[in-house]
Amino acid sequence: MRRTLFALLTALCCLSSLHAQRVAIDRNKVLDLFQDQQFDEAISYLSADLSSDSSNLQRLGFLGYAYFMTEDYKTAENFYHRLFLIDSTNITANQYLFIMNENLHPNTAQQFGFRLISLQPGKAAYYRQMADLLRRKNKKDSAYLYYNHAYLIGSGDAKNALSLADMLIEKKQFKRADSILGAGLLKDSLSIPYLKMRVKSAYEANNYADVLIPGEKLLQLEDLSVKPLTQLIISYYNLKRYQDCIRVCEWMASNDLNAEAVYYYEAMAYARMKNYIKSNELLEICLNMAKSPNSEMYYYNLGQNYEAIRQYKKAVSYYDTAFYLFKDPLMNYKAGIICDTRLKNSKAANQYFTKYLARAKPRSADEIKAYEYVKSRWKR
Repeated sequence: MRRTLFALLTALCCLSSLHAQRVAIDRNKVLDLFQDQQFDEAISYLSADLSSDSSNLQRLGFLGYAYFMTEDYKTAENFYHRLFLIDSTNITANQYLFIMNENLHPNTAQQFGFRLISLQPGKAAYYRQMADLLRRKNKKDSAYLYYNHAYLIGSGDAKNALSLADMLIEKKQFKRADSILGAGLLKDSLSIPYLKMRVKSAYEANNYADVLIPGEKLLQLEDLSVKPLTQLIISYYNLKRYQDCIRVCEWMASNDLNAEAVYYYEAMAYARMKNYIKSNELLEICLNMAKSPNSEMYYYNLGQNYEAIRQYKKAVSYYDTAFYLFKDPLMNYKAGIICDTRLKNSKAANQYFTKYLARAKPRSADEIKAYEYVKSRWKR
């Protein structure tokens, strides 16, 4: 009898040992598969004993991550949710459930964000990600409070500093934004993210002179970010430093940064330097690149340039095209003035002014003055 019981106990121990062996996870093997980007193989390995080990937190977490990395977000969320139901304090589960809900279900994501903050109140990254979420929900005042707290407890982290500075720029609080950016640049004067944000702050504040130093440093570092370099171009243009404006435009073009605005400001700089032929060449490039909302401006400027170099018929043709495409009555007025005063063609002038009077809705003092002039002289 004793021998029989011993045999049964031995058999049960063997079965228990086999079961434990079957469900045990080789953590190093899984991490090696993850490091080699073999996520499908990891899923296959982790799923083998899932039915008998469905509450193993490590297994659920690994499967959630593997499915997340294969972009099967629905399945990944399912595994992380199962992990969360077993242990609602699990940081990994809360973090990934936040990430997977922040775009489509921001209110759900917000609850996981609050939970992360309550679990680790000293971690600045959680305040920052909550601020990002609130900012996307257009709750800017609340976002500012979270950005500010993230910076207060983690000012040494550039992500916290730059996020708060960006929010301050949006709120037009340029002085504090510049103070934060200045502190960052004192530590690293060649930090591209800080230089870009410094350009943005100065540009948004219309302090064009303050754009130049960080903008030129970006050029020296050969940073290829279109927006801050375009802001540098516009700053030079507004400061009437047309040669520098052209220099930066040409640098961008030589680096295949062929933005529409780059050619436009280069064209306008050449026009201010009275090189209208070169300006028109660049405006033609703009037209080929332009989307319809901007095309009117290019045709109008082409007309102005041709008017400046006394090629009046070409100028009228561009004003015609601008009116045909965008129906701005000012184009008829410009064409009518040329026909009247330059081409001495009263009949054509009368046609343009008749169209102008039919559509004009003057608002500014100059528009009202022009309208009254045409009305008194040409209306029949």
